[in-house]
Amino acid sequence: MASAPEPLAALPTPAGAAGASRLPTVRGRLADFASMPVHQVLRRLETGPRGLLEEAAQARLEHYGDNVITGTGRPRRAPQVLRALTNPFVMILYVLGAVSAALGAYGATTVISVMVLISCWLQVRQEHRFDRVAATLRAMVVTTATVVRRASAQAPPVARELPVDQLVPGDVVRLGPGDMVPADVRVLRSTDLRVDQAVLTGESVPVVKQAAYGTGAPYREQDGDLGTFDCPVLGFMGSTVSAGTATAVVMATGGSTYFGAMHAQLAPRRAETAFDRGVKGVSRALIGLMLVCAPLVFAVNAGVHGVRLAALWFAISVAVGLTPEMLPVMVSTALARGAKAGLRHKVVIKRLPALHNLGAVGVLCMDKTGTLTHDQLGIECHVDPYGRPDDDVLRWAAINSVGTTQTEEASPVNDLDEALLAHAEQAGVPTEGWIATEAVPFDAARRSSSVVVRHGHRPGTETLITKGAVEQVLPQCTRLRVAGDDLPMSAADHRRLRELADRHAADGVRMLAVAIADRRPFRPAPDQDLTLVGFVGFRDQPRDSARAALAALAERGVAVKVLTGDHPLVAARICRDAGIAPGRTVLGEEIADLDEPVLSELAARTTVFARIDPEQKARIVRALRASGHVVGFLGDGVNDAGALRDADVGITVESAVDIARESADVVLLGDDLHAVAEAVTEGRRTFGNIKKYLEITISSNFGNVLSMLAASILLPFLPMLPMQILVQNLCFDLCLLPLAFDHVDRRALRRPQTFDPRRLTRFVLLLGPANTLADLTAFAILLHVTGGHPGSAAQALFHTGWFFENLLTQAAAVHLLRDRRPPSHRNRAALPVFAGTVAITTVATCLPLSPLAAPLAMRSLPGFCLLSLTLVVALYCVLISAAKALWHKIDARQSESTPAGSMPDVRRA
Repeated sequence: MASAPEPLAALPTPAGAAGASRLPTVRGRLADFASMPVHQVLRRLETGPRGLLEEAAQARLEHYGDNVITGTGRPRRAPQVLRALTNPFVMILYVLGAVSAALGAYGATTVISVMVLISCWLQVRQEHRFDRVAATLRAMVVTTATVVRRASAQAPPVARELPVDQLVPGDVVRLGPGDMVPADVRVLRSTDLRVDQAVLTGESVPVVKQAAYGTGAPYREQDGDLGTFDCPVLGFMGSTVSAGTATAVVMATGGSTYFGAMHAQLAPRRAETAFDRGVKGVSRALIGLMLVCAPLVFAVNAGVHGVRLAALWFAISVAVGLTPEMLPVMVSTALARGAKAGLRHKVVIKRLPALHNLGAVGVLCMDKTGTLTHDQLGIECHVDPYGRPDDDVLRWAAINSVGTTQTEEASPVNDLDEALLAHAEQAGVPTEGWIATEAVPFDAARRSSSVVVRHGHRPGTETLITKGAVEQVLPQCTRLRVAGDDLPMSAADHRRLRELADRHAADGVRMLAVAIADRRPFRPAPDQDLTLVGFVGFRDQPRDSARAALAALAERGVAVKVLTGDHPLVAARICRDAGIAPGRTVLGEEIADLDEPVLSELAARTTVFARIDPEQKARIVRALRASGHVVGFLGDGVNDAGALRDADVGITVESAVDIARESADVVLLGDDLHAVAEAVTEGRRTFGNIKKYLEITISSNFGNVLSMLAASILLPFLPMLPMQILVQNLCFDLCLLPLAFDHVDRRALRRPQTFDPRRLTRFVLLLGPANTLADLTAFAILLHVTGGHPGSAAQALFHTGWFFENLLTQAAAVHLLRDRRPPSHRNRAALPVFAGTVAITTVATCLPLSPLAAPLAMRSLPGFCLLSLTLVVALYCVLISAAKALWHKIDARQSESTPAGSMPDVRRA
């Protein structure tokens, strides 16, 4: 086999033509492959059913590159710089700087330009770190594919797991339920294969795929996209196997796939999250505040003093002071730090904004199996239709487990099959000599698995063995086997058998029905006319960490709901063992016909849903979100993928199926459920520091605007020069950035938190005037010191005094408002925060004495003035502490009126 891919050179590499012209080419190539017989496809790709040689695969990897979509690899600087330069806050500074330059205020323009440069540089620097952290965390959760390759021409083919990005055209891959289709593939063999192509088509109904067309219409290129996706022999990168198994050959990888061409042409954007909506809502509110206050300051100054040019410069400086240009820097820094901290608890944040969503979660929905319970199952019993122990039932169930892994498109052995095989071996029940000819593995739709087997010395006889949920298998049975005799099954037998299964379920034992039939030929559809041989019971043991973890979530105000396809009595028993009061269990059939408002109300008051299908899980999650809850979902199976995507934040475990890991925002590296509670806490801690920044900066700036309006009316001159306002604002912004590394009050971690512009407005309106009262007191002292003289020396003294007092009150605000408790040794700020406030205090004290004093029109302050202004700062501390205490009383009453798990709707806010 050649290692240099001559015929494959016809396939464009990911660095080929632009996406706008690539789709027709991709469709044409797919049409060619779809119309070829299997042997021609393999010859065209220079491969075979035994897979590629490792040497040839490596050569192709060098030729075609990694199997990744352009734009999903290493972060690039250019987009980061562009985002920083087009930040709405920075764009406001562009406008204000341009106006200043047009008016001849070149000093102000210079300071504004410096602010733009510092903001953009910090944002690019932090966003680059942000992206590197996110890429590192995503790399810890690698998606793999089962690939068949050979070490040499004489070596046998070996199926092994490889990272998806290492796949090349010509690779032979095996697919099973829950697997992501890793590239564009041509199906070679399949068994009951159904593929979910919603990511490409938006259609949620899985599509049947098979190796041959049968009587279907042939694929035609002119059918366009619809014909492409409906083609039964083609599988597409990004789709998911929802049921069945298959062996397929890779036709194209990376940017040469249909998904890659669509990505290049359409450049799809990530769906907006609650975090994005919250940031946008707060940003709009801040920009609105600036657009209202700046013209008001100009109008008052122009009306009182009549000097419109000076008033305009002053208003521009106020607008700059109200623009939180460092907000994106603060957000990126806090999220990156929080994601790194999550690793200490073995929590990988794949998309960093999900960290905020974790902190905002008020309702956590979870599947039972693998989350509340251990992955390892224990066989509790194997009984005949009358509840008596019977090894023959165990034998048929174990043979079914053997058969599901013997066919060429076999799925991996699941936990139940492993438990059955181990228990059969321990009990001495023979399963050797049986050969599977057909198999349909378990999937969420059928809720059963079926195999056709024959014994080695009886090749003419085939037996169908089905095991699955009692309510799924029992209606297909017309006979039952007792002591080797097959007896007709009556309606009374049906009721008695259901009652037998329910009694075991109430004790936490999940029962699977085992049935057989002599069958030839095998039909993959649900079978009828089966003979029930008995039941196998197994027990899910709650995780050791489940009870403590659920208690920790309850302490944090997170309501837990269990959404499972299991038996309602089993689900209720497991919940009680884990410390959850199940209440009335609602079945999937009860919600099938409910409209969304009714379902939302039912979901809010229900703790356990049982016997629900994957789409119903997603519906419940959507209903809870529609009623205003911030919803997380924890699951690890293919049947959880829809709910993981529809939740505000999807959480899964490292051992989850591919589609669950790809759909989730957060991956737990360990099996300790307590990590979820720790991740929620880290999310709240991160958001708590972002909230501190917003509260402190906006309340201080709002108080300053009120002070400037009052001063504009009372004083015969401007209370501070535009240049001084700009320098003060720059110092204050840099002082606040270390809040990303601050400690957070434990009480703030007990309830869900998210952006709430209305709460922020109430905070600013109550705390901002305290700053104004301190400023007015400072004005009175400075007027007394200067004698109210309008001369330049008196004005310079006034400006310097307010500059000094303002920076000191803002430094004090950092420590007084960062926590609901007063500053103390036990409640001290983090070292970076302390260093920032020391720096701003040093600037306020030393700047009037430095060589920069003259350019900034400042002068040194007399000792009496310094002492008096220091007393004003002390007065400010008293005022702000009283206002903070009043605020927390009001906020506590507001919080008590908000039920746990119910959060402000940031989409409307």
